[in-house]
Amino acid sequence: MDRVRGAIFSSLGERVPEARVLDLFAGSGALGIEALSRGAASATFVEHLGPTAGLIRKNLQSTRLDRLPTTVQQMDAFRFLDLYVEEEGFDLIFADPPYLKDTRPSAGDVTNLADNVLSHPNMPKALGVEGLLILECERRQPLPSLTPSTSSIPWEILSDRNYGESRILILRRAS
Repeated sequence: MDRVRGAIFSSLGERVPEARVLDLFAGSGALGIEALSRGAASATFVEHLGPTAGLIRKNLQSTRLDRLPTTVQQMDAFRFLDLYVEEEGFDLIFADPPYLKDTRPSAGDVTNLADNVLSHPNMPKALGVEGLLILECERRQPLPSLTPSTSSIPWEILSDRNYGESRILILRRAS
């Protein structure tokens, strides 16, 4: 994970300082905290699980980054996108949803959360004009929302790299 995080921030370079950051499916908050430590102006962390949201708060305190403008929202990431998209949007959105999950194994249905992030109608509004979406998913995971013929939101892929079983995409809205 350290190698992947290092590669992400190396790719982002000078886009991090003064950035407004949204960390969806935040987990421990590692990506948002790394952005803050590299000079991001603010970070909003969205994590569904209460104990994990508490861990983010603890990590912010232990790194003393809680003194910066930070918010931890304990809620579903898609609900957050439905309710709290701000007008100016975020400069960087990190999304690391759980990899494909069987919702009804007997029927073979799966929830493709990474593709749901890409196709969420408020995702373009959540990104600022020059904003970037940094999406982590399983390397072999299908992402139909990146196919121009099926996508309702046109995405431009700036970077698409594999690290072991993980795939890191850096995207922006196509003009």
